[in-house]
Amino acid sequence: MPSSNQATTDEMTAYLQACLANRYFMGSVLVTRAGEVLLSAGYGMANLEHNVPNTPQTKFRLGSITKQFTAAAILQLQEQGLLEMHQKISTYLPDYPNGEQITIHQLLNHTSGIPNFNELDNFELITKTKITLDDLIARFSNEPLEFTPGERFRYTNSGYVVLTKIIEIVSGCDYANYLQHQILEPLGMFDSGYDRQEMILPHRASGYVFNGEAYQNVDFVHMSWPSGAGGMYSTIEDLYKWEQGLYTDAVLSESSREMMFTPKVAIVEKEDGKGVYHGYGGIICTHYERKLLYTGGGIYGFSTRIARYPDEQISIIVLTNIDAAAVTPVVPIANDLAAILFGKPYDLPKQRQEIELDPTIYDTYVGRYELESGLVITITKESNRILTQWAEEERVEMFPESPTKFFLKTINAQRTFIVDETGRASRVILHQGGLDRGGGEHTAIRVS
Repeated sequence: MPSSNQATTDEMTAYLQACLANRYFMGSVLVTRAGEVLLSAGYGMANLEHNVPNTPQTKFRLGSITKQFTAAAILQLQEQGLLEMHQKISTYLPDYPNGEQITIHQLLNHTSGIPNFNELDNFELITKTKITLDDLIARFSNEPLEFTPGERFRYTNSGYVVLTKIIEIVSGCDYANYLQHQILEPLGMFDSGYDRQEMILPHRASGYVFNGEAYQNVDFVHMSWPSGAGGMYSTIEDLYKWEQGLYTDAVLSESSREMMFTPKVAIVEKEDGKGVYHGYGGIICTHYERKLLYTGGGIYGFSTRIARYPDEQISIIVLTNIDAAAVTPVVPIANDLAAILFGKPYDLPKQRQEIELDPTIYDTYVGRYELESGLVITITKESNRILTQWAEEERVEMFPESPTKFFLKTINAQRTFIVDETGRASRVILHQGGLDRGGGEHTAIRVS
């Protein structure tokens, strides 16, 4: 009879193989509990054109997981007395517009009001050529602040680009070398670093886009752009060293680690205290009645996730070389793996059959629907297609499997519309593999 751990590993493996078979995922996954590795494996291809498989040693671009390393660097410099969280950034960048209003603390927790440079004009057109850090900052520094610093939360990569510059000024070392010598080498993370495309990097994964029908090579981006907001690469094995290092004094003192993972600003606030909060470089929330610390990222052909349940000493690391546009495939995967560990329900991905449907029925579903958390899902119709959209993210096409049930082709997600006596949908039930925005199955009520 298999051990409990072996049975759990087998169940997780079966789930990930089903994700691979449905083309929701290819990448590498590591799951540990109390220091024991339950799963460490690659799935699908690191390079489709050369038929190279993903393995635990495959190197993936990390996207915004990089921000956690940038935050750690700032905390290290504070420990050395070289900066202080609540100092104004004008202390280090005297010519930065509004720098006397913005603190390092606000850059770290996305309350600075600095607009996100990814959303500025012509961003997609200009990221194919090299840019210096100073020129990148100049791209957004003269834009008006979106709100008074400290007033509210709005995620922005720009703040972490400014932090990158502050690290270089204060340390006297360029960002990539600082990471290498002060964080990565002390942890033995020799398969991690700042990514440069001109570098020959063994076991580097190629990035792909999955459009619901086929894989395509991702568009090129010059890696000078992501900076300390998203420019690193790593493996699941190296990221496990990072995770374990956050339980020790290897790179941060206990007080700095506590500062990193103490809630600083509410993203979704609830009266029971079980909201979603941002710390320094990551999110703190409650998931499956347990404390969860997580960070993740997405960057041109890659999507990443580290989920840590500290009280259970569980780490789940999911890295994929698929970019599914508006949909982040690693989120439901990481959450479903947690469901397996905690004995919670989850949906095993299965093949779904699209049916022919009169598109006029889509008119009864078009509208905005709100979850209890306040997050809104928007359903729209375009020509003969029906699309779903979270907040300000990109729209994603849905496909009918019945007159009221629809599915996505890029992740294991479905929508079921409930129609009232007027013939219009009054609510939509969301099935999305342990989705952060409320769990595996939740109801959103029509608000318009």
